[in-house]
Amino acid sequence: MPSEGVEVARRLIEEVWNNRKVDLVNELVAPSHKNIDANSPDLGNGPEGYKRLVALYTTAFPDLKLKLNDTICEGDKIVMAWTVTGTHKGELRGIAPTNKKISVEGITISRHANGKIAESRVNWDALGMMQQLGVVTANVQAKGAGSSR
Repeated sequence: MPSEGVEVARRLIEEVWNNRKVDLVNELVAPSHKNIDANSPDLGNGPEGYKRLVALYTTAFPDLKLKLNDTICEGDKIVMAWTVTGTHKGELRGIAPTNKKISVEGITISRHANGKIAESRVNWDALGMMQQLGVVTANVQAKGAGSSR
């Protein structure tokens, strides 16, 4: 199972996200798949929901690439640390294209069952992405810093 799960996760990143072979989602993602990601909209479960997620981000970032930095496998779980890069050339959840480049790190913990990804828990630096897009500014001075008491 470990090498099979890692291979499924790797294919999802390389073939679906990086090479845009979205039809492979049907082969890699379980019909009951849940994507748990507080930074992305709920686009539904299963392969169709996952395809909508891919379309959301690849439309906003047509040159989007995911780089797998590290993988850990334990039982039916795969942990992947990744970096995503891209140029904001399409609308993203109401944000007009900025033509700015982003580089954002994240972690996905996926649970595998019957050779497919059954659940994905994703945590990534959405605030950092919004700062890179210029939508949110960074607070350069912490509250109270520099005060003389």
